[in-house]
Amino acid sequence: MNNSKQLAVGTESATPVYLRIAISIPLRKSFDYCLPDDWQSPPPRPGSRIKVTFGNKSVIGVLLYIHHEKPAYKLRAIGEVLDYQPLIDPHLLELLNWAADYYCHAIGEVFATALPARLRQGMSANKSPVYRWTAVIDTGEQQAKLANAPKQQALYQFISSSKDGRQEFELNANFVNWRAPLKALEQKNLLSQNDVSNKPSDFHYQAPDYRLNPAQQKALDTLIDNSGHFMTLLLHGVTGSGKTEVYLQSSLHMLQQGRQVLILVPEIGLTPQLVASFQSRFATTIAVLHSGLNDRERLDAWLSARDGTAKIIIGTRSAVFVPLQAPGLIIIDEEHDSSFKQMEGFRYSARDVAIKRASLLNIPVLLGSATPSLESFSNVHAGKSTLLHLPDRTGEASHPDIFRLDLRGHKLTGGLLPHSLKTIKEEIDHGGQVLIFLNRRGYAPAMVCDSCGWIAECHHCDIRMTVHRRDARLRCHVCSHEIPLPDSCPDCGSNQLIKLGYGTEKLEDVLQEKFPDAGVIRIDRDSTRRKDAFQKIIQSVRSGEKKILIGTQMLAKGHHFPQVGTVIIVDADNGLYGLDFRAQEHMAQLITQVAGRAGREHRHGKVYIQTWHPDHPFFEALQSQPYYDFCHKLLKEREVTGMPPYSYLALLRVESNQMTQTESFINQATQALKELAPPQLEILGPAIAPLERKAGYFRMQLLLKSAHRAELRRILSQWIALMDNMKSAKKVRWSVDIDPYNLY
Repeated sequence: MNNSKQLAVGTESATPVYLRIAISIPLRKSFDYCLPDDWQSPPPRPGSRIKVTFGNKSVIGVLLYIHHEKPAYKLRAIGEVLDYQPLIDPHLLELLNWAADYYCHAIGEVFATALPARLRQGMSANKSPVYRWTAVIDTGEQQAKLANAPKQQALYQFISSSKDGRQEFELNANFVNWRAPLKALEQKNLLSQNDVSNKPSDFHYQAPDYRLNPAQQKALDTLIDNSGHFMTLLLHGVTGSGKTEVYLQSSLHMLQQGRQVLILVPEIGLTPQLVASFQSRFATTIAVLHSGLNDRERLDAWLSARDGTAKIIIGTRSAVFVPLQAPGLIIIDEEHDSSFKQMEGFRYSARDVAIKRASLLNIPVLLGSATPSLESFSNVHAGKSTLLHLPDRTGEASHPDIFRLDLRGHKLTGGLLPHSLKTIKEEIDHGGQVLIFLNRRGYAPAMVCDSCGWIAECHHCDIRMTVHRRDARLRCHVCSHEIPLPDSCPDCGSNQLIKLGYGTEKLEDVLQEKFPDAGVIRIDRDSTRRKDAFQKIIQSVRSGEKKILIGTQMLAKGHHFPQVGTVIIVDADNGLYGLDFRAQEHMAQLITQVAGRAGREHRHGKVYIQTWHPDHPFFEALQSQPYYDFCHKLLKEREVTGMPPYSYLALLRVESNQMTQTESFINQATQALKELAPPQLEILGPAIAPLERKAGYFRMQLLLKSAHRAELRRILSQWIALMDNMKSAKKVRWSVDIDPYNLY
């Protein structure tokens, strides 16, 4: 039965109606229910939440469509209808149905991904009151009240800087822990609070004091000329080229047409920076959606997007499913980033879903990146996407100079060459900041016994444990298992334990010792675990308080550090010999993005790449030609080998706490596939996964490759149905990853 056709079925007839409902369970099917015998009202509408009994439990489902074909089995009646005005509009219903079908995932779990937690739990779809605070007319006496309260003073100045006052989302984007200072200001009668929940949302625009350069203007004009229909545009701009300005002025055009703009960013750390950019230009409600919000905040933002109160919506991956009242444009910032791909559960690509959503809504979608993915470049070559190019940095900023430093034959200090240490000192002495990139958190990646050769390995994974000296722990970076740092070898009792290698913690210690007055700050997942920690760190960097920044790939994603003049990439060789076919693409993106943090304003930038292989063709190619030409070369290699984007992949992953069960199921699945598959479908495996044991589970995988997407889709639908019904499936955990981002 075609769901998209069923959505149009009328419900005015006296013919008995049946309700197809999606329930959040791990089954690739939906379920029929009927109306109660005493039902007097019109049937509920598709997109509404409904309480139903499933098994012996009361659960919340979403109505997919109404039909008139009576099932052969006895139906249960629905319970309470929670929404008489559907929460999910027809376009979004169609998108979610498409996503469940394309990614071969349980439809109820797909719908659960799209709904905030409070709605999944059956709570009402009502927003909290929205308040705006305005400053009371200032007097000398009032100012004196703040003389010894710097946090209150900063908050008061921010609120008073806007004649219309400030809303909560603006305070969240600009301050950490602002509620206590705000309460103090209210008690001092320096602020007035107004409920603006029911006021119509308008916008005011603060024009910048500069003009777009010709490349930016051309990109903007192209988007505006195509704003009335679906089109995919790839905005390839070098780092610092002003992509955000194109986003801002594109959004202005949409808001002037009464439309909303949805902007997706790869991770939570980029949200405050982008929100601040939009706040500086637009006086309007901006909804922000990310994992750092509590359930109430997330629901309020979701409802503001749905009812049109929020004209601009900025969010991470799952925001691609937020309902929109008047959609006009979708923007994907850093479109190449792996964070847009969900790696567990419902394994969707937010970038690809956004493109599909734009096509359903018949609106443009703008993909922005300094290092676009090979898939996006391939779509340009195939005529599926239009390339907009920003080749130069804005203003007086110039491209950084790049140097390769040979690691061979040198004594290293915390992984740094003497030349690198000298460079750090020179940059600090000239008043600049230095960014040191090392994509390896912790103190050391391994601990070994010098007496017997024992290596600290995770008891649950086939991987070494990482030394974390700050909290004296050995920690597995795969399953998060941790144990206290041992004083002696558990095998031979020797106390000759050696910490091998270096991570961001060790680098921090070395640089604090070498440059005690410079101010060293480490930015990785360990140092930013607490709420608002990342925002505090970024503020301290931009203030110039810290001169040396040590970071992992968290720092490579679009952050603007105007005082950074020098970037040092400590170990650039990780991606040269990776097992994944995307390894060189990812390494090129990472190096280019990190290098792009240097010299973004008046300071000329220098980038130093430490490598054991300075003559490797990879570095030669990346340094001697533009990124676009480098990718063109990689695309030719992919075409020769028949790998994406010139083929389509699906990866079966199977795991169990017993390898015999894993092998039994995957062998049975492989045999079933071979009986279905045409000769041109490549079946690679089954094979033991590169990481054989993860969190106590033994893992195997099977890769499917086809030159034709439709052929692969047809085989997958039949094959997955067979696997769902295998008895051995109950003894394992298995999943099929469509368009897998990595093969681990």
